[in-house]
Amino acid sequence: MVEERGGAVLYWVLKYVLLGPLLRLFWPTKVTGLDNVPSSGGAILASNHLAVVDSFFLPTHVRRRIVFLAKSDYFTERGVKGKLKKWFFSGSGQYPIDRSGGSAGQAALNTGIRLLREGKVLGIYPEGTRSPDGRLHKGKTGVARMALEAKVPIVPVAMVGTEKVNPIGSRMWWPRRIEIHIGKPLDFSRYDGLAGDRFVERSIADEVMYALMELSGQEYVDIYAAKAKELLDAERSGVTMVPRQPEGVATDRTPETEAS
Repeated sequence: MVEERGGAVLYWVLKYVLLGPLLRLFWPTKVTGLDNVPSSGGAILASNHLAVVDSFFLPTHVRRRIVFLAKSDYFTERGVKGKLKKWFFSGSGQYPIDRSGGSAGQAALNTGIRLLREGKVLGIYPEGTRSPDGRLHKGKTGVARMALEAKVPIVPVAMVGTEKVNPIGSRMWWPRRIEIHIGKPLDFSRYDGLAGDRFVERSIADEVMYALMELSGQEYVDIYAAKAKELLDAERSGVTMVPRQPEGVATDRTPETEAS
């Protein structure tokens, strides 16, 4: 609990003193729909994911503290470098989760649900990973499960231009203008009691992705981003991909919300 309070204090120091002012100065950002973020209570901010920097620019401009679920590797590295990484990721609102699969996926969902029930704003990337081609991809259903279990709204958020600030494969941040468009909260209370129904959760995830498509202006493709990356890598290497059987439901429900 003490460590969590320390992380919360560091979050505001980073936002208003150390990091936030620099981001506002060098990367002018147009933000619309800020009032669509609930002023209190749990809520999910479901965003498209174009670059690592998404997880820095969004919290900079949203008034409430946003927490993300991040892979536990960021918090377990040893030595001075490991301590610095843990300090930074804790301060930037990241909560460690085990993403090795199987029951770990359910553990991630449980962590997200707990945070939402505590009244926190949880940032999620429903696509599961960064878009490998700039398009919007099929959303995973973990976002739906958490919204139904915690009984919170989902607020769609479109990041525009961040892939030009920090292109995939680049460690540099280039000066570019960014836009953040926050849509109206999506209320799924009509599905109360139906958490776990895969058809309901799929419908919710699809509705969220449609809202993101309208906000971002991205082309939508009905495949997961991880699969799109796999196909893109194969195309670049000249390898012919053999279609595989669909992955299990557990994989579909594992929320990918890390900052990379």
